[in-house]
Amino acid sequence: MRLESPQRLWLLLGVAALVYAYVVMQRRRSRYAVRFTNLRLLDRVAPHRPAWRRHVPASLFMAMFALLVVGFARPSADVQVPRERATVMIAVDVSTSMLADDVDPDRLTAAKDAAVKFAGKLPEEFNVGLVAFAGSAAVVVPPGTDRAALRAGIHRLAEGSTGVQGTAIGEAIDAALGAIKQLDPQAANNPPPARIVLLSDGANTSGKDPQEAAADAVQAHVPVHTISFGTPTGSVDRGGRPIRVPVDGETLQAVAEQTGGGYHEAGSSAELRAVYEDIGRSVGYQTKRQDISARFIGLGLLLAAGGAVGSMAWFSRLP
Repeated sequence: MRLESPQRLWLLLGVAALVYAYVVMQRRRSRYAVRFTNLRLLDRVAPHRPAWRRHVPASLFMAMFALLVVGFARPSADVQVPRERATVMIAVDVSTSMLADDVDPDRLTAAKDAAVKFAGKLPEEFNVGLVAFAGSAAVVVPPGTDRAALRAGIHRLAEGSTGVQGTAIGEAIDAALGAIKQLDPQAANNPPPARIVLLSDGANTSGKDPQEAAADAVQAHVPVHTISFGTPTGSVDRGGRPIRVPVDGETLQAVAEQTGGGYHEAGSSAELRAVYEDIGRSVGYQTKRQDISARFIGLGLLLAAGGAVGSMAWFSRLP
């Protein structure tokens, strides 16, 4: 926390003076009380109450003044706030290799489950879209705030849903960039802050060169976070014959480094969920310095209310 007007803390000397005056008055009151020799009459006009009660309202009011002074000094702090017009495009590989069961129950199903959880933890005002890719790429859900439509689109993902076999990482990046540019009427001249989160298990085998697509992402100021998902022992069954489909993250790592995104490896469902959570913390919020004086003022008012209630409850009732 930082104070924008620290010189105003000198007003705390006034609070200290009030505390001192209160203590002096209490001591003087105690001296006068012992001079009242008729103890039976004293007990009737001033029945015994716990001594601490009479100090509570005053203490709360003093604390209130101190908090108000700190609030007047304009405290500020770095806080995490959602990005305005933020857009996240999730790109999921739906090629045949994603049916490998080295990840329980298989790579594609685990990827879909993790994508749903990832989208659900992003701020509601975020625009989130979905791209499916294999040998080609297609926008399944354009970026928007409708999470129900996004979840439905993720659940519809299936092997071969793009109609062409292969792994077109470059095409997936291009499709995501195109969707971002069409977000709203402002997007052409005032692009939104955006991120692409791309998950695949293999190297590029068709379509646009990923390095060219990454260069386009750099020009658009859109980092691409990549996830290499699977294990070196993955295989798929084709006609009763297992075909090895080991994970290959070299291309994904190069794309992430070129665009300023993060490269992650996940070999299980749990690891994939952890990766998505890590990415969510970086794409979901930005750090801004904000005025937090309202916190101190609000707490001070609560203390004042507590002191008033305590004073009325303990000292204003008829005996």
